[in-house]
Amino acid sequence: MEQLITDEQWEHFSEHGYVRIGQVATDDELAQLQQRMDDIMLGKAPLDYNQIMMQLDREPGTDRPGPQSSGHKGATLLYRKIQNLEFDPYFLTYLQNPTFKEVCAKIYGEGVPVLCFRAMFMNKPAHEGTYLVWHQDRWTDLDRDPQITIYTALDPATIENGCVHIIPGSHSDLINPSHGSGFLTQEQIDDIVENATPLPLELEAGEVVLLHNWMLHSSGTNQTDIPRRAFSVCYMHGDTRSHRGGSFRRVFGEGALSVEDLAKTA
Repeated sequence: MEQLITDEQWEHFSEHGYVRIGQVATDDELAQLQQRMDDIMLGKAPLDYNQIMMQLDREPGTDRPGPQSSGHKGATLLYRKIQNLEFDPYFLTYLQNPTFKEVCAKIYGEGVPVLCFRAMFMNKPAHEGTYLVWHQDRWTDLDRDPQITIYTALDPATIENGCVHIIPGSHSDLINPSHGSGFLTQEQIDDIVENATPLPLELEAGEVVLLHNWMLHSSGTNQTDIPRRAFSVCYMHGDTRSHRGGSFRRVFGEGALSVEDLAKTA
């Protein structure tokens, strides 16, 4: 079978905690994902919105993001985050791309079932967006840490519109291993940023980056006239269990969720 990601790319990921994969979707598929995302925000997609977690970029009448809860929050393109997109046939098809299957097999083992911890849309609307402080992605609700996130830019991501910044090589260790969150104290942030050079992940629309979940990352607000939309999928080992009894969909391996499954429950 043809290897879709080179040994050199894997070496870069191992050393730096991230690697650029390039565009995985065809141009037509990318256009479909872009339009589908707008249709979901505007309430035009034929979905069970009670399965979808949605959060507005600003709670009406405040300067804070809205609550993250299931259900549609109104026809607007001003959403900050939308989760559970594995229940959408377009995004499920994309996240099961053979390139991503190869990534998961490399990280978790050939033939090992893979679960989707979260498949989410992240948005910084034009002249909006919220500042995301430096942190590592981790969840102590789980009996083991997911290792990888695959991030796809749906729009060009630039410094001006709030692209993600990372600190290459920061994936080697957990900074706050006993904390329930990967967020850092201000003292830790000041120390790390003073002794490192953050790298802005400027991306073309459709470009994909593989990230180790312990990679320190942050992002700013959008100062431009275009949104900064992205689709992010965290994949985890199929044996992962939630201490709180949470359930997750299998996306690779026997019994993986399929578009046909979604059609049966529509």
